[in-house]
Amino acid sequence: MGAAPADTTQELLYRIRAGDDSARERLLARYLPVLRRWAHGRLPSHSRDLADTDDLVQATLLRALTRLEAFEYAGGGCFLGYLRHLLLNVMRNEIRRSGGHGTRVDLADTLIDDTARSPLEAAVGSERLRRYEDALAALPRRSQELLVMRIEFGLDYADIADETGMRPDAARMAIRRAAGELAKAMSDDTA
Repeated sequence: MGAAPADTTQELLYRIRAGDDSARERLLARYLPVLRRWAHGRLPSHSRDLADTDDLVQATLLRALTRLEAFEYAGGGCFLGYLRHLLLNVMRNEIRRSGGHGTRVDLADTLIDDTARSPLEAAVGSERLRRYEDALAALPRRSQELLVMRIEFGLDYADIADETGMRPDAARMAIRRAAGELAKAMSDDTA
């Protein structure tokens, strides 16, 4: 994600709250490409003409920055999870807006576009994706954060280590354990 290890997300958030514009720019530069990659192909094609994915990502980051005072830092990876949550909400709002007035939109199904599947969905398929999401939600928060960074955002272990303050080997082992928890939860779901 590019920033120096001493330039942690927590430190950047603190500096932004203190009025440091350069910290704001560094935080945006850190998360903009990650969110773009994650959001690509998740917006259904019928909604894409109305808003470009980049616009939604930028709207998400601006929303996060305007709500920064209310955000409570709870450890490495929590801000990325917060951004993911905000981006999903922005995408859901766009889907509602493009769906027309009075039309019911099933949000869980419409965030996955059949014509442009996400890398995750391409790898596991729709049914397994549902099982993945259910199993992920059942895991401890820390395991969820690590797996989302690795699987959904595609961060390497060095970037995850920078984000969480862990050593790369410790991040790799924690992710391996979390993946084991996820696999067990997914196999329990099929039983």
